[in-house]
Amino acid sequence: MAVDTVSMDKIVSLCRRRGFVFPSSEIYGGLGSTYDYGHYGVLLKNNIKARWFEAMILERDDIVALDSAVILHPRVWEASGHVEGFTDPLVDCRTCKLRFRADKLDDSQCGRKPSKHPGEFSECDLTEPRQFNLMFETTVGPVQEEGAKAYLRPETAQGIFINFKNVLQIARRRPPFGIAQIGKSFRNEITPGNFLFRVREFEQMEMEYFVPPAESERWYRYWIDERVNWYLRYGLRKSRLRVREHGPEERSHYSQGTSDIEYMYPIGWSELEGVANRGDFDLTRHTEFSTTKLEYVGPEGERYVPHVIEPAVSLERIIVAILVDAYDEEVVGERERTVLRFHPEVAPVTAAILPLIAKDDGMVSKARSLYENLRKRQSVEYDDNGAIGRRYRRQDEIGTPWAFTIDEQTLSDDTVTVRDRDSLAQERLPIGGVRGWLDDALERDWKTPKGD
Repeated sequence: MAVDTVSMDKIVSLCRRRGFVFPSSEIYGGLGSTYDYGHYGVLLKNNIKARWFEAMILERDDIVALDSAVILHPRVWEASGHVEGFTDPLVDCRTCKLRFRADKLDDSQCGRKPSKHPGEFSECDLTEPRQFNLMFETTVGPVQEEGAKAYLRPETAQGIFINFKNVLQIARRRPPFGIAQIGKSFRNEITPGNFLFRVREFEQMEMEYFVPPAESERWYRYWIDERVNWYLRYGLRKSRLRVREHGPEERSHYSQGTSDIEYMYPIGWSELEGVANRGDFDLTRHTEFSTTKLEYVGPEGERYVPHVIEPAVSLERIIVAILVDAYDEEVVGERERTVLRFHPEVAPVTAAILPLIAKDDGMVSKARSLYENLRKRQSVEYDDNGAIGRRYRRQDEIGTPWAFTIDEQTLSDDTVTVRDRDSLAQERLPIGGVRGWLDDALERDWKTPKGD
């Protein structure tokens, strides 16, 4: 019987066991909340990014792509408010020597007595809160001096705003239109944790949608719906998603509306993606600090600073949500099976090619030939290591939707068995029709068998 809940520990264990994610610098004792992606993790990441890129750019004609620099001019971060205001309140405990966010003490554990929160144990000795800037500083050039100070970007959005004029001129777009990019961002988080959920180095997928001021509310609502539908399209259950609109006290000072698309993680309801109506704050600030006008001038002479709608998400949070939603345990034939029920277009491996007997030259030859034929178009894997049942279980754990097995019958009639990951149903088809069958299978609508 399948289970519908999963702990973060199980996700971490599977990711390590199957080579999705490893702790970074592990042979040196590790570096807190930094991770390296193994083969299947890289394939999963690339598939998620490809689906996002398709939805944002390839399937639309009103959004263009950008890849801005990681290190920008320091004035960019003064204009954006990050130098002055991108801070968290920090307290230190003089007893256990740990640091905590002052506004998250109720979510933290005392270093000496984990059953209590910091400040509740008799031995706690907390300092007064002080502001801690979350940006990583670096130095540009060979000499470390004040004028050489720069920052690793804490978000990708500012690279879009400072290129607004370039894109407007070259891409021949008029509002409403968007600029999208995928790239690394860095935040010196005080309390990172919960596996990939909060890390110091992460990959963002952001889009800034520039609209006429009077249309900003309509487009804000539009992009909330679009992004929720994208998650449903790629397999997340509706019951595990919700939209939570921020109250006035939560919103940034420039925000005219902010909503979190939340997912029911093992740690509870938490932000998966944010959608914000940023108004004209960003373009206005960069105009002020750079003295370069960032505005739209229409063919009839109309002139205005567009408002901006921003859907922004960390790729790592999508990965965790997809892993959690896909994870299943069930008993099949009196044996427990762990399976990742990925959407086929997200799964790291689309299909596995398995010779029933690894030492049979005829089976191996036909399996290798099929593998070479399929790998030109799909992410497929050849696997002849171990008993066939063990190989099926291994492919289930990495989320491979289909497995094609070459057996004795293949040698006589050139048919193969295809096994479905979710239903475990098997059927035979001609080996020459496998590529077409796989193409058709990827075009079919897919819905998680775990329900809504």
